[in-house]
Amino acid sequence: MKHAEENFEELSAEATATWLRFGKWERVYFPKLVGLEVQAVRLGYCRMLLPFRPELEQPMGIVHGGAIATLIDAVVVPAIGSAYGPEVGYTTLDMHIQYLAAMSKEDAVAEGVVLKRGRSVVFCEANVFGRSSGKHLARGSLTYNVSAGRSAQ
Repeated sequence: MKHAEENFEELSAEATATWLRFGKWERVYFPKLVGLEVQAVRLGYCRMLLPFRPELEQPMGIVHGGAIATLIDAVVVPAIGSAYGPEVGYTTLDMHIQYLAAMSKEDAVAEGVVLKRGRSVVFCEANVFGRSSGKHLARGSLTYNVSAGRSAQ
């Protein structure tokens, strides 16, 4: 299910700029290694791109499920973090993925949204679509732990 980003509150220009730099760190962290790019972020919402690269394929010629899982896990990070400062950390507690179609030779676009925020737990969902085909490739349900006193990347 696609979400209209206009339904989510805009962030300050500074916060938006911060999250648009996600994955563009000097050091190579895993999201940068995979090539993830934030396209849009709002309060509780993020749209992220996974550009196709042959290195992401498995021997059968389709993109490895681990790359799609990485996209699902990462797209909710800005959606979660959009409500907090850098002193708050968050980590994945649980993630369930349904692969709905094979991804082959195209970019993937994911949308991640926060469904409910608690004091220490956040519930999210993510959906992945083929950028050119529009095919619904995968969906995920995620639970994150939120804790103060840690530095979020």
